[in-house]
Amino acid sequence: MTYLNLGILAHVDAGKTSLTERLLFHSGVIDRVGSVDSGDTQTDSMDLERRRGITIRAAVVSFPLGDRTVNLIDTPGHSDFIGEVERVLRVLDGAVLVVSAVEGVQAQTRVLLRTLDRLGIPVLIFVNKIDRVGAEGDAMVRRIRAELTDRVVALSTVINLGTGDARPVPRRILDEEALELLTDHSDDLLKRYVDGGLDDSTGMAELTRQARAGLLHPVCFGSAATGAGIPELATAIDRFLPSAPDDGGPATGTVFKVDRDSAGRKVAYLRMRSGSIQPRSHITLHRDTAEGRVEFTAKPSSVAVFRRGGTPVPGNASCGAIATVGGLRDVAIGDRLGDAPQATDVLFTRPTLETVVTAVDPAQRMALFPALCDLADRDPLVAPHRDPESTDISVKLYGEVQKEVIASLLATEFGIEVGFERTRTIHIERPIAEAHAVEEMGQWAGTHYLATIGLALEPAGPGTGVAYRMGVERGSLPAAFHSVIEETVRGRLQKGPFGWEVTDCRITLTHSGFDNALSNGGDFRGLTSVLVRRLLEQSGTRVYEPLHEFVLTFPESHTAAVLPALSAAGASITGHAVTGSRSRLTGTLPASAIHGFEQRLPVLASGDAEFTSHPGDYRLVAGPPPRRVRRR
Repeated sequence: MTYLNLGILAHVDAGKTSLTERLLFHSGVIDRVGSVDSGDTQTDSMDLERRRGITIRAAVVSFPLGDRTVNLIDTPGHSDFIGEVERVLRVLDGAVLVVSAVEGVQAQTRVLLRTLDRLGIPVLIFVNKIDRVGAEGDAMVRRIRAELTDRVVALSTVINLGTGDARPVPRRILDEEALELLTDHSDDLLKRYVDGGLDDSTGMAELTRQARAGLLHPVCFGSAATGAGIPELATAIDRFLPSAPDDGGPATGTVFKVDRDSAGRKVAYLRMRSGSIQPRSHITLHRDTAEGRVEFTAKPSSVAVFRRGGTPVPGNASCGAIATVGGLRDVAIGDRLGDAPQATDVLFTRPTLETVVTAVDPAQRMALFPALCDLADRDPLVAPHRDPESTDISVKLYGEVQKEVIASLLATEFGIEVGFERTRTIHIERPIAEAHAVEEMGQWAGTHYLATIGLALEPAGPGTGVAYRMGVERGSLPAAFHSVIEETVRGRLQKGPFGWEVTDCRITLTHSGFDNALSNGGDFRGLTSVLVRRLLEQSGTRVYEPLHEFVLTFPESHTAAVLPALSAAGASITGHAVTGSRSRLTGTLPASAIHGFEQRLPVLASGDAEFTSHPGDYRLVAGPPPRRVRRR
């Protein structure tokens, strides 16, 4: 069996889920097309997805295409769920990026294509909604070239644009622009063209090769609402997107999603990269943590693969397949089967917002944290945290919509009604100076810890995180004590003098010692905590706020209104250009100001502005540092 793992990606409301329905209908998997508005689509299975009309969780459905099985993965378009998109991108062979023929290139569209190109994933661009009033055809191709990427080749044009009869018609592909693109990556094609020996079949073969290599992006037109252009899109997917490679060898794969079955048991979604697995066979999974590699062997109770539609069928999972695997009690998103490569790069900046979650019924307070940890199995970036010095339980967020999702899941799955405090921006702390602290066993006048520990703290470069190093012989302590020290260091750095996480530093263990008969883990945990607090007091920390990098275009005549608003929001302008009657600004804004500025912008620019942003670096907070307030 040959597979193509295909992602459908877009800015919210561009029509991803409707397009998925049309492809399933075209392939004969379903006999009627569901509607997002009616809440009866194949991939939006959560009650909240059906009510809100948005995709929250990635969903897998399959359909046959030629001699391949396409595992189609419908992904969220809303930026609040970008973490779900990141996990899906890791397992794709190709993607369809949906662009609305009315709204055009939008903020998330740019972010997604930039990331797909970075990963080397071949991409088709589907211009949807050609039946809508205000739709653009050839003009949209020009906009895509100007605003998204110039590496595109249009496969069709549109007749009856903006009406219910709109449909794509083939165009001559090897025009001057396409030939220029193709010959940029093929000396042989250039020679044939110069010699006059280039025919359409040769050009199409080269277009196919370059598209499958991700060097350029074919563009198709259509309407998921009417079905126009869907057969042509299916043909393009089959021609221009590659199958999953078969690397041979033993079983390897990546867990990209964890769900629960009707009985509450974990079900892992595993993308197979080589070999095969079957039920009751022993498999080895591993993950890398701050404390080192964790490895465990398990025996799947069930293995099922996608064949037609959204319900997997029992069977062995071979190379390229997406399998649902049951019986892996300790499995987590990101776990790797066999020698599958680890994804070390971060595609999208981590959440920069957080909120405190409280149970409406005080009697359910103890059950809340385990329930949130269960949800974190499905979305690790939520990262629930219980503050040991207060009653607070906090979760991380990309945006306000996530609150509704968390509340809905807690209510429906665990019967826990919750409330949220006001969302706050997650700041960080960075050490100011080097610091050293040592306590020799038996020489400290404070609480008696049977341990010797010395620690050194050094500031490190922005974005480097926390590095823990050994400045003593590893054999100077039992391995368990070393683990306790490092674990405590990392845990203690979660709360700096101002309450925020301390990062971008190096901690070195400089002294160690123990009593072979009497020392225990509690001694090393307690003393390490004391020393880390002392290091932070000596060094001092500064508080930094997260920034977003932005691009803003608007009528030049509105500059007098827009610039003061940006300044009031704390923006730093890095670029300003005027083209014709439009201004283009680039710069940075505090993450805390993004939402408010976006709300004001339509009035400031009379509704004629385009604003895109994505998380960037951090900057030193001006004025008194904000404290992370905790309740007692």
